[in-house]
Amino acid sequence: MTLGSEWIIPQQWQDYSAAEHAVWDMLFARQRTQLPGRVVPSFLDGIEMLDMAKPGIPDFADLSSRLNARTGWSIVAVPGLVPEEVFFENLAQRRFVAGRFIRRADQLDYLQEPDVFHDVFGHVPLLADPVYADYMQAYGEGGLRSLKYGAIHKLARLYWYTVEFGLIRSADGLRIYGAGIVSSHGESGFALDDPGPNRISFDLKRILRTTYRIDDYQQTYFVIDSFDQLLRQTLDTDFAPLYAELEALPDIGMTDILPEDDVMMRGTQR
Repeated sequence: MTLGSEWIIPQQWQDYSAAEHAVWDMLFARQRTQLPGRVVPSFLDGIEMLDMAKPGIPDFADLSSRLNARTGWSIVAVPGLVPEEVFFENLAQRRFVAGRFIRRADQLDYLQEPDVFHDVFGHVPLLADPVYADYMQAYGEGGLRSLKYGAIHKLARLYWYTVEFGLIRSADGLRIYGAGIVSSHGESGFALDDPGPNRISFDLKRILRTTYRIDDYQQTYFVIDSFDQLLRQTLDTDFAPLYAELEALPDIGMTDILPEDDVMMRGTQR
C-alpha cells in the first residue's frame, strides 16, 4: 500500500450541485479576467492545455489524464489537510493532493482551509510546466528528508514563499506565480501594486529564516528569476548542514528588511 493512500478519496464529481459548479465559474471568470498581464505566462498556458476554461469544477480524472501526458503528474482528492509525511510522499510521487469541497457563494474572497478552487485553479496549471513540475517533486523529496532533521518548520517557509506566494521576474516586470496569490482576487492586485509589502530577490537561507502569516495578505514576497533557478537551488543545496546552521540563527520577522536584501520595485512594469 502506498504511504498515505488511506487519505485518498474519490472526487465524486457527479455529486457536485449546480450551485457548487456556479461558485467555481464565478471564481474562475473573475481570475481569468484579472490575471492576464499579471501572472506568469506558463500559468495561462496550463489553463489552456488542461482545458480548464470549460464550465464547472474540473473532473480530476480528466485533469490527470491531460497532465500525466505532459509532465507525469496526477491529481488526487483528499478530505482536507493531510499529515505532512503524506503530503510530501504524494508530491515525491508526482501526485498533487487536492480538497474536493468548494467554498460557499458568501465566501468568495476568503476561506481559511484550502478548497478545490485554491488547490486546482491555484496549483494545477503550473504543474503542466516541466521545470516547475520537477521542482514540486524535488520539494516533496526534500520534505521527506526534512522530517529526519526536525526541520519541517524551516522547509515549510520555502513552500510558502514560492509555491504559495512567489513572484517571478519577466521582461515586462514582476509577475505572480504562487497559488495563494493567483487564486485570490484581492491579493492578485495587492502583491504587485500595493506599495506596502517588501519584494526581495530570492535567497534560500533568507527564506528559511523568515516567518509568515496565514490570516492576511503577505508583507514580504520573494522574487525568483526563473523556475530553473528554483529547481537548481533545491537540487544543488545540501540541506542537512544548512538546517544545522539555521538552528543557531534567529528568525527574521515577516516585515523586516536586512541591509543585504535586494529589494525589488513594485508593479507589473519595470
